[in-house]
Amino acid sequence: MTFSEKYQQWLSFADEDTKTELLSIADDEKEIEDRFYKDLAFGTGGLRGIMGAGSNRMNKYTVGKATLGLANYLKKKYSGEIKVALAYDSRNNSSFFAKTAAGIFAASGFKVFLYKTLVPVPVLSFTTAYLGCNAGVMITASHNPKEYNGYKVYDNRGCQFCTEDAKAAIEEINKITDFTSIPFGSENSDNIKMLGEETLSAFIAEVETQSLYEEKSDLKIVYTPLHGTGNIPVRRVLQGLDVTVVKEQELPDGNFSTVRSPNPEEKDALTIAIERAKEIGADLVLGTDPDCDRVGIAVKDENGEFVLFTGNQTGALLVKFVLEQKKATLNPKSTLVKTIVTSELGANIGRKYGLQVEETLTGFKYIGDKINKYEDSGEQEFVIGYEESYGYLVGTHARDKDAVVSSMLICQMAAWYKNHGKTLIDGLNEIYAEYGYYLDSLDAFVLKGKDGAEKIQSLMTQFRNKGTALFEDLKEIIDFSEGIKDLPKENVLKYIWNDGSWMAVRPSGTEPKIKVYYSIQDEFKENAEKRLADIKAVMHSIING
Repeated sequence: MTFSEKYQQWLSFADEDTKTELLSIADDEKEIEDRFYKDLAFGTGGLRGIMGAGSNRMNKYTVGKATLGLANYLKKKYSGEIKVALAYDSRNNSSFFAKTAAGIFAASGFKVFLYKTLVPVPVLSFTTAYLGCNAGVMITASHNPKEYNGYKVYDNRGCQFCTEDAKAAIEEINKITDFTSIPFGSENSDNIKMLGEETLSAFIAEVETQSLYEEKSDLKIVYTPLHGTGNIPVRRVLQGLDVTVVKEQELPDGNFSTVRSPNPEEKDALTIAIERAKEIGADLVLGTDPDCDRVGIAVKDENGEFVLFTGNQTGALLVKFVLEQKKATLNPKSTLVKTIVTSELGANIGRKYGLQVEETLTGFKYIGDKINKYEDSGEQEFVIGYEESYGYLVGTHARDKDAVVSSMLICQMAAWYKNHGKTLIDGLNEIYAEYGYYLDSLDAFVLKGKDGAEKIQSLMTQFRNKGTALFEDLKEIIDFSEGIKDLPKENVLKYIWNDGSWMAVRPSGTEPKIKVYYSIQDEFKENAEKRLADIKAVMHSIING
């Protein structure tokens, strides 16, 4: 079916609001093509896209199709009563999409547990297992711009669907071609039970069992939830510390009106929090993204300026802190898990403490899947997992990255260093002195629409074909699309130099981007910076050329 035929099909069944939106673009063929040239697909973060009418958009029909397909898959997988947990973040339409999904599950005969107010991703992950559900759904687009929303699916242990589950669910979803067959039930169904304080408190209690340092400290913290779900749970786990919340960003706001993008990976997301920290003389700035699974930090240096940490730097510090505090309980089964685009610095710290180190593909669902497998085999024990994109997990209460437990441990870590007369900057420099200097960076090139998707695929082909001709002194190029070790096949290339430095290239699974990750190792910072600039110049000339 062509995109024009799909457009006409939607006009035939859509409700009045959707039809009005579609008719408003009747003369814009390019816009119609972008909305209908494909269906939204599951990536590293599940279903995710721009909100609006169309098969390539997030709306009641694409959410309905995904939900009915998922329901049909769960009926095939499980017998007897099927239970599903549902939650949502602060984005525009998140509550509506969650209630839409709840109504469809309820109409399909499922018992549905729906949060009555917004909660973080890790809370939904925890709740799914805590209530013995067969699956969970979180309505969120994580740190994406305000135009986006998404639909994350979790298994019965609170891990995002991985390869086999996702493949089987997608097969069922793709069978749904008649949108009028979707049973849009009522959110007031007797099959729906509302969740609130009781399950949230159970989650908080589990997070607090991971506490590692509770000595009193005069550490001053400024925290911003960036208009998202972190405000209540993060402040609860930080009780007893001196925390100032950024008032302008405290309450939910789906338009994220005070920031360009609600992504703590980006410098300007923490601008207001840093200004407030300077005003009150704070030591640490903490910011969580809208669904509170990622956390970014900034630390005051000796000149009173705030230095933003990368996800790799925070991850390495957390590994050192957690392992030092837990060293009496570590054993040969203890394991650290990281992704293939995450720096080796934290992994090398883990190895020095005797930990096993395992790598996964990009996407925290693969780390959660490792935890499931460790539980099943008993051969390894999960201690810490993290990825360069500001996602960390300590404990197994959740099977997804958790900015609630991470915020608690980051603040305890900063308090430990302050009580020893140091900052987190000092702690990072100590790590560099022991393990060598690591310079990590990320470029994300936005290529929108059908043309952009085609260019991304063309670029990946170009990088494969040019291979070792691109750079000198390469040790090897790993093509993960060929299947490496026990990892699923994925469209990722990793260039590794003889000194251990590396670069990875991959299309984003959730956004119209091609991402390039760099990790440079050198004894001297200046050398690393020059080398990074030279490598980036080559990549920019190819991608922007």
